[in-house]
Formats: sequence, structure tokens, C-alpha cells
Amino acid sequence: MITTQEFLQIDLPAMTAAVLACVCCALVGNFLVLRRQSLLGDAISHAILPGIVAGFLITGTRAGLPVILGALAAAVIAGVLIEAVRRFGRLDGGAAMGVVFTVMFAGGVVLIEQGAARAVDLDADCVLYGQLEAILWLAPQTWADLADPAVWADLPRQVVTLALVTLLCVVCVVAFAKELAITSFDPALATTLGIPAGLFHHAVVVLVAIAAIASFEAVGSILVVAMLICPAATARLLTDRLPVQLWLSVAIGGLTGAGGYLLGAFGPSILAGGPADALNAAGMIATLAGVLLTAAILFAPRHGVLARNRPRHRGAAGHQMGKDVVSDAVTH
Repeated sequence: MITTQEFLQIDLPAMTAAVLACVCCALVGNFLVLRRQSLLGDAISHAILPGIVAGFLITGTRAGLPVILGALAAAVIAGVLIEAVRRFGRLDGGAAMGVVFTVMFAGGVVLIEQGAARAVDLDADCVLYGQLEAILWLAPQTWADLADPAVWADLPRQVVTLALVTLLCVVCVVAFAKELAITSFDPALATTLGIPAGLFHHAVVVLVAIAAIASFEAVGSILVVAMLICPAATARLLTDRLPVQLWLSVAIGGLTGAGGYLLGAFGPSILAGGPADALNAAGMIATLAGVLLTAAILFAPRHGVLARNRPRHRGAAGHQMGKDVVSDAVTH
């Protein structure tokens, strides 16, 4: 039986990090889904791996500015390479992204193995699949300790970073909700209205990169893809209103993060009726995200496979969401 102290010190910080990672990724992932650029999130989360590893090999720590700068530099290089491959190879954007992120991800894995060969404290499982279980908060021992400001000053670095990134994503989406909406649905109209569609496209890419960088240590470079796409895609299937979709994706992301962690940590013990080995928390989060998305694909009231007149409703709903966004933008 887990004690209060064990829950506060081991499970609460890890679950909080998981929820924050899922929420910030889900929020920015909406605009990838709306732009039909889901592969871009996959490309970014994979392409930043060599930058993260290079920053770690240089500094010897996963914390600090060098790792963040390395990841951002890798994202910029990936963007340049994607455009170069697309232009000179005469490939479409999706194929160019596939080529570049595959090569860069492979380079990151090679760097990890080279680091391990040099006895550097670099664990491939941590980089690829996350290390939620290693996020500890040793200050609180009872619930009453949470009222002490000194206890909060000892929050794990990963939780603080994810909280700041989540706040940044929320502020950006709220402050530029109209611009993000119109540039997602009709970039050409946004340009005629004086809204720089290209600038907001690159801003979305930067936000996705920041969310992926902040989340990689918690849920890993690979599994962050599920956090970027699954909650947003699930919400898109459940509503035809963009504001509702944003709120739903945040709620689904939070539920996925908390539920996936609890299933991984306590599910085996409950099923076994006693002590049992826990499952990988990040893996359970991704699994739960996939289950929720599959359920929405099958049973969503208007867009689900089992819904009546699905082709007509789906087209009309998507068209109506676009019309509402454009109408609001023109009016305001």
C-alpha cells in the first residue's frame, strides 16, 4: 500500500509533469491537425534528437540552455534541409519531411550510442521513451507541507520547465486566437486581410518545437508525437467549434497524462491483487491516447465511423467550422 509521503514525493511530481507535457503538446497540436500538417509534429520531435544529444554531450547534463539551443538549432537545420530536399529533389513536402527527419533521427541515435561508448551518462531509453519515473520531489512529506512556500521552491526542474512552456502556449493561443484560426483555415484570405500567414505558420512550428523540447525528458522524443496529435485529433472528431475543440483537447490531454501514469504505476498491482512491476508510464500514456482516439473514430456522434450519413455530416461540419472562423475574422 502506497503511503502519502511516497505519493507526494514519487507519483505527484511525475504525474504533474506528464499532465503538463500532454496539455502543452495538445494545445499547439490543434493547429497542426487543422492545417493537415500532423507529419510536421512527427518530423520536429524526431529531428531535434541530434541537437538534444549534442547539447548533452557538450555540457554533460540534460539541464540548461545548451541543450535547448542544440534542439532549436536542430529544428532550424531540419527546416532548411526539408526545403532544400523539396526544391532540389522535386519532392512533395511530406516526402521531404520523411527523408530529413529519418536521417536526423538516425544521426541522433548514433550520437547516443557514441556517448554510451565513451561512458557518458546518456541513456537511450530516457531520450527516446522519457523518464517520468526519475522525476522526484523530496521536499513534501505530508499534505500539510504543500502550504509551505519553501516546499514549492524545491519543485523538480522538469515540472517548472513544463509549467512555463504550458503557460507560454496558453498565452500565445489566447492572444492570437483569431490570427491562428484564420491562417489555419484560409491562409490566402488571411494575407488579404493583412495577417501574415507565413509568419504565423513559422510561429506554430516554433511553439511545437518548444513544446517537444520541454516534453522530451518526460515522455521521450518518440512518444511526444502521440501527445501532439492524438488529443487534438480526438477533440476534432467530437466538435465542430474551434474554441470547444481547444478546450476539449486540453481536457483530453490532461486526462491522458494523469490516467496513463496511474495505469502504468498502479494498474499491474491492482490487477495482480498485490505487488507487481509497474509499466512504463510514457508508454501507457501513448496507449491511452491511442485508445481514446480510436474510440472517437468509431463512436463520435457526427464524425464517427458508426455515425449515420457520416460523409455528408463530415464535409458539412468541416465547411461550417471554416465558415465560422472566416466570418468572425472578417467581422472583427
